[in-house]
Amino acid sequence: LDFSPDKVIGIGVDSTGSSPIPVDSQNAALAMQDAFKGNLASECWLWKDHTSVEEAARITELCREFRPQYLAKCGNTYSSEWFWAKLWHCLNVAPDVFDAAYSWVELCDWVPSLLGGVSDPKAVRHGICAAGHKAFYADDWGGLPDKEFLSMLDPKLADLRDRLYEKAYDASEKAGELCGEWSKRLGLPEGIAIAMGEFDVHYGAIGAGVDEGTLVKVIGTSTCDCGVVKANKEIADIPGICGIVKGAILPGYYGIEAGQSAVGDIFAWFVNHVCKGDDDTHVRLTKEADAYAPGGVGLLALDWNNGNRTILVDPLLAGVLLGQTLHTTQAEIYRALIEATAFGARMILERIEEYGVPVNRVVCAGGIAEKNPMLMQIYADITGREMLISGSSQTCALGSAVSAAVLAGSEKGGHADFETAQAKMTRLKDVSYKPNPEAQAVYNELFVLYTKIHDAFGGVNIEDLGGIMKDLLAIKERART
Repeated sequence: LDFSPDKVIGIGVDSTGSSPIPVDSQNAALAMQDAFKGNLASECWLWKDHTSVEEAARITELCREFRPQYLAKCGNTYSSEWFWAKLWHCLNVAPDVFDAAYSWVELCDWVPSLLGGVSDPKAVRHGICAAGHKAFYADDWGGLPDKEFLSMLDPKLADLRDRLYEKAYDASEKAGELCGEWSKRLGLPEGIAIAMGEFDVHYGAIGAGVDEGTLVKVIGTSTCDCGVVKANKEIADIPGICGIVKGAILPGYYGIEAGQSAVGDIFAWFVNHVCKGDDDTHVRLTKEADAYAPGGVGLLALDWNNGNRTILVDPLLAGVLLGQTLHTTQAEIYRALIEATAFGARMILERIEEYGVPVNRVVCAGGIAEKNPMLMQIYADITGREMLISGSSQTCALGSAVSAAVLAGSEKGGHADFETAQAKMTRLKDVSYKPNPEAQAVYNELFVLYTKIHDAFGGVNIEDLGGIMKDLLAIKERART
């Protein structure tokens, strides 16, 4: 590989989110200071932490009564995975940390600020991706939530607003330039462009070649779905999704986000904790599960082992497995769990289309999409959509690089705009997975049953579930004859 550090023309950063970090007045993370060594509350509050469920519920309640516009673009429910719920929970359970923090910065914004040598939290350039999707930021109401509303949560949150930010930027803006200190530490040219930070799945969407009509699924421990709609078009609010934010993915487009709180984590839970297995167990169970025809396991599961992100937005839900007998095998359960995540994916896809956003193609990225052909075929059969695969094994990092190339500019060897950069830097693999009509017909039957238990256990529509087990047995018998 002919590589030299002096050829690097830009840096892009993506991270999980919402993953806010408490910082001091010098933009230094509290967790890196001796006074807070070992204090978990001073560390990055990762998205997967759901301990702020009560705070999220209260935010939702107050928004519905006083600021319904805040909820309209984030699926009508505020999540425990998001910015304000996490900060409020920190205030409630670790007030010493909250009081010591001058400000809070999302991980995807803090790393670019660190590389750019920013020593004042007010000087950090915040991306619209995190601000809009997780912190109620919108130009329509002047940026972040107003202080009157935040005072309803806690006066200290209202006071904090003055130490956060007034403006958020899309990916057409730089987060900064590489400072001298980090130039020396990394061996990269000083002054190169640092792209605006975004969440991993949003930059992953760019790295997968997202455009209007494309749904990108980044499938890993969890799954995030992203799409875009041109900003000059009307777009309806979509209940139960994670947000509709102008510029959150590509400049000039609305970014749409949805997802599932656990996918690969469910398979890992079953293999590691139930089967007491390892990576070889995944391989064995995949091979055994692949031998079953659709409907042949006689099981139906709900993929809520870490709650439901979309479309119910409820972390206080848990997994369900129906149909076990004295003969049920590990492989049958493994396949049922995979099918459950695919049914959950179909719920999201249909909800997005129900509200007028067309999905003409689906591009999958992430480790699972790369490694598990059986799973991808099940997804194709259950959703009725061809599953295309991103050409890069590091699609999120590639999307960050695309943004960095655009911010560097064509005169420095980058690209003039995102459309050009995506055309030059992204691709699809030759392999894809097309729906099998016979399998699709069986899964359509099972999806009716899945929808019933989804709505019943999710509290949407309580109905008699008494016939579902017999339906599963009948479908199983047909599949095995």
